[in-house]
Amino acid sequence: MSQDIYVVIEHLRGQVADISYVMLAAARVLAQGTGGEVVGVLLGHNNQELAGNLAADQVLYLDHPALAEFTSDAYQKTLASLIEEKAPRAVLFGSTSIGADIASVLSARLDLPMVALCRSFSAGGKYVSQICGGKIMAEGELPEPTALVTMIPGDFKPDEGKSDKPPNVTSVAVPALEELRVRLVGYVEPEAGDVDISQESILISVGRGIQTEDNIELAEELAELLGGVVSATRPVVDQGWLPISRLIGKSGKTVKPQLYLALGISGAPEHVEAITDSKMIIAINTDPNAPIFDVAQYGAEVDLLDLTEVLIEMIEEA
Repeated sequence: MSQDIYVVIEHLRGQVADISYVMLAAARVLAQGTGGEVVGVLLGHNNQELAGNLAADQVLYLDHPALAEFTSDAYQKTLASLIEEKAPRAVLFGSTSIGADIASVLSARLDLPMVALCRSFSAGGKYVSQICGGKIMAEGELPEPTALVTMIPGDFKPDEGKSDKPPNVTSVAVPALEELRVRLVGYVEPEAGDVDISQESILISVGRGIQTEDNIELAEELAELLGGVVSATRPVVDQGWLPISRLIGKSGKTVKPQLYLALGISGAPEHVEAITDSKMIIAINTDPNAPIFDVAQYGAEVDLLDLTEVLIEMIEEA
C-alpha cells in the first residue's frame, strides 16, 4: 500500500468542477501527514488539457471513448481496477451525485471503508465530517487500508487547489470497458427565457425558512431595490414557488455573485458547494448552529421576515 492521496477529478462538458480543486487542497494537508504525494486521477477522452492547472504532484490520465462523459458503469470499472492495482492511502471523491454514485459502489465492490461528508483533514490523518445536516461534527482516524472519502466544501477554497505550474501527467492503461449497462444519451437543457442566476452579481436566495409562497414577495422586493435576482434552494423549488431555473445547488446552478444573501437557508452540503465562490455571503437564520454560518462572512440570528422588512425600509430611505 502506498501513502499517496488520490483525488478523482470531477468534470463536466469540458469544465473541471470546483469540488475537484477543493479536494486537491485538502489532499495536500493529508499527504503531509502520510508522507505521500497528491495524485490527480483524470478520466476522459482527448481532454488531457484539463490537468493543466491542477495542484497535484502528478496526474494519472485514463483515456477511453467510454470515459468522455461521466457514466457510473464505466467510471466504476476503471477506478476499481486502478485502486486495486495502486492501493493508495486514500481516494477522495466529491460529495456530489457523481462522487456519491462511484464511491458507494466501489466501497462495496472492493470491501473498503468509506468516510462520507468529510470537510477537512489534519496532517495527522484525522478527518472531520458533518452529519445531521451539519449540526454535528464527527472526528476520527482515517481508516485503513485504503479509505474512500466523499468531500464537501468547508475549510478549503477552490483557488487553493489550483496551480500555475502544470503537473506531470502519466497515461495509464484503461481496463476493457465492454458490455457497459449505462451510456450517456444526451443532456437536457433548461428552457430559455428566465434569468441566468449564474451570471448575476447580487442574489437574494430563499430557503425553507421563507415559510410560505406569499413571503417570496418580500425577497423579490428586496432584490429589486438592490438590483439583484431571487434564487432558491431545493425545498422552495419543489413547492413550485420558484422555477427550476432559480435553483442553486448540486442539481441546479453554481453561482459566484458579488453578494449572496441567504434568507432562511440552513446550508446543506449540496447547496454550500454551489455558493463557495461568492465574494460575500451573508446569512440570516434563527438557528445559531445552521451550517450556513460556517461559510458566511456575516450573519444574523433573527427572523428573516422581520429583518427583510427593516432592510427594505432602510434601503428605500437611503
